[in-house]
Amino acid sequence: MNPVGLISMQYARPFTAEHFPLFRRMRELGYDFVELLVPEPGELDLADTRKALDDAGLGVVLAARVNLQRNLSSAEAEAYRAGIDYLKYAADCAAALGAKIVGGPLTGNPLVFAGRPPQPVAEDERLARKERSVNGLKEAGDHAQKAGIILAVEPLNRFESDVLCTTQQAMELLDAVDHSAVQLMLDTFHMHMEEASIAEAIRLGGKRVVHFQANENHRGFPGTGATDWIDVCRALHEIGYQGPVSLEPFRRNDDRFGVPFAQWRPPHEDESERLAASAAFIKSHLTLTEYRR
Repeated sequence: MNPVGLISMQYARPFTAEHFPLFRRMRELGYDFVELLVPEPGELDLADTRKALDDAGLGVVLAARVNLQRNLSSAEAEAYRAGIDYLKYAADCAAALGAKIVGGPLTGNPLVFAGRPPQPVAEDERLARKERSVNGLKEAGDHAQKAGIILAVEPLNRFESDVLCTTQQAMELLDAVDHSAVQLMLDTFHMHMEEASIAEAIRLGGKRVVHFQANENHRGFPGTGATDWIDVCRALHEIGYQGPVSLEPFRRNDDRFGVPFAQWRPPHEDESERLAASAAFIKSHLTLTEYRR
């Protein structure tokens, strides 16, 4: 059975030592690991965090946080270098915490969360972005491999990235990187917007998929949206996927006019019952789709 996890942002951002008791709570709700945002320097004591995870019996996967100042796709030498150094730092954090995977939009170039719109790109700059991303991922991959860590590159939707949006684009990038420590992460939330078929995209990713985020089209609790979870889980079985499956159901239940859904908001009520049901929902679908007549 694939381990099923919950992102730390479900409860708090930033996630600090005061939130360590939540690790045990996640375990009680049926989660096997936490997807923890890569802590900024000084945000968490890594040794204390690992002990808290071990005490709770909870595994961990790390989620990278990129910005324009640490940006693998950037034409600015300083930002590009910082993007590579950040991935190395993230891999070191993962090793210290006992994680094996660092996932996220590792290629950088964020859009809406960096406050910039997508712009037309000249062909020479498109190719230059690819070359920078390939070279940066190779260097970061070498570092990660020595630490026993896999970097998982995630395609984002067109409003959050202008360099990597589809599984096909990711496969082109990974073919060029050609590094065993640089693999693929998929998220059904983004796939709803960019893939003609989520199941076919999963099949295309195949053995390169090392991390999977099971999110509804509206990023609410699994089973409350338009995702065909039977189709998704069958595709995961078809590619032999046995890696982690994490949930990010942090679209809060607030439909007032003008509420910015793109921005993370802390919970305003106890969501434990729905979180437990979400873990059970995904686990049951993974179990029941494993066997076909």
